[in-house]
Amino acid sequence: MAVVSGVISALLLCVLCPSSFAVIPQYTEKYFEQILDHFNFKAYGNQTYRQRYLIQDKWWEKGKGPIFFYTGNEGDITDFWAASGFVHELAPQFGALILFAEHRYYGKSLPFGDKSFDGTNVGLLTVEQALADYAMLLTELKKQMLAPNVPVIAFGGSYGGMLSAYMRFKYPNIITGALAASAPIYMLDPAFDRSFFFSLVTKDFMDAGYDCFAKVEEGFAAMDKLAGQGQPGLAQLTSDFQLCSPLKNNGAAYKHLQGWIRNAFTYLAMLDYPYPSDFLDMKLPANPVKAACSLLTNASTPIKGLAGASGMYYGADASHSPPCFNITADFIECADPTGCGVGPNAFAWDYQACTEIPLPSGSNGQTDMFPVLPFTPEIRRDYCMKRWGVVPRDEWSGIQFFGTNIKDASNIIFSNGDLDPWRGGGVTSSASNSLVAIVVTGGAHHLDLRASNKLDPPGVIAAREAERFHIRLWVNAAMNPQ
Repeated sequence: MAVVSGVISALLLCVLCPSSFAVIPQYTEKYFEQILDHFNFKAYGNQTYRQRYLIQDKWWEKGKGPIFFYTGNEGDITDFWAASGFVHELAPQFGALILFAEHRYYGKSLPFGDKSFDGTNVGLLTVEQALADYAMLLTELKKQMLAPNVPVIAFGGSYGGMLSAYMRFKYPNIITGALAASAPIYMLDPAFDRSFFFSLVTKDFMDAGYDCFAKVEEGFAAMDKLAGQGQPGLAQLTSDFQLCSPLKNNGAAYKHLQGWIRNAFTYLAMLDYPYPSDFLDMKLPANPVKAACSLLTNASTPIKGLAGASGMYYGADASHSPPCFNITADFIECADPTGCGVGPNAFAWDYQACTEIPLPSGSNGQTDMFPVLPFTPEIRRDYCMKRWGVVPRDEWSGIQFFGTNIKDASNIIFSNGDLDPWRGGGVTSSASNSLVAIVVTGGAHHLDLRASNKLDPPGVIAAREAERFHIRLWVNAAMNPQ
């Protein structure tokens, strides 16, 4: 395989570290001529596509030091480079090469360019193909760098964390060990109860103060009363939420507004970091759950409290004067009730949510603080058939990706923050001495992968030390076999 030299290098400041302004190191962007279809010799023959990866060898003990490999997830790989400071902090301690690979169909790694999501072209977007991409990339680069036997530690957060675990499951000949942060792998077991998510979002807000939880419920109830008044009530909601377009007098428009609000609260809980953050253009204050609760409890009405908390997440649309919120652009309903995002990356994730990645069910208004917005298997199947012409195959996902029966695997750390709503689908108890579960006390979504910060809670500092310990064990064992 040929590696196409990159055209860009970047120096990224850690905007997530306001106290120290730690520098995330330079990377070189490169492209790898990757096999288009690893599992069908005939359909695409020897066709390839350009897979992007980022590499940095500043601290590498050439030919001897390990490779720290980030398994890119559902977005532009440069975003994950900037948000994974822990990997960069570990590298000089281990003499490691840093390699971040972009997932096919995301960022710049589009197998068919602008037509990647047209017709059958999207069919090559699978977890299996992505894992094979990573295995091929690592194997070839190790040859080219004259380092065929150095250990590889996989890192990843969220879906990327799932992929890190799967790389160790599927390619233990290539991956020595893995840190799977905030990785809800148990969701892929068809028997797993996926109703956990919105109840855990609710718990985060309850823990911030019962008045906060009550204000959310009051706000949604007040919205229902206004919506029931027809056009005058909808006009009031349009004003209270500062919408760019009047709310239409139909159930779908009101339901979309409810989903837009729920989506904001979902991300406030996921990104409940102890310092201001700017991840994937989401600019949030420190402790955003508490900040949202302050807006909710101090607002003149419960509805305006919901509007203020939601607006804190979305920010005003500067293209309008006065600023307003375009809820149809901010939030797109898809096969992931927790949100797919927007743009081409959202198309890719929507397709994966329709095929191999079953995601949480909707909100029910009983075990959570949100309106009844269900997402049943039947709703998902109908949506996926209409949108992509596919039927989900959850039974296969449970077989292919181990489901909850992971005891025969080894050398994986599963870390989950106790503030992260995704912990309900993750591995929270150790399955063996080498399948280690770490609970990050005071941690939101993969906080342990982020750069160190003086505002870090003691729980994440302890988690990183434990992770460092296990990674050292694995690297030493691989470099000094008995």
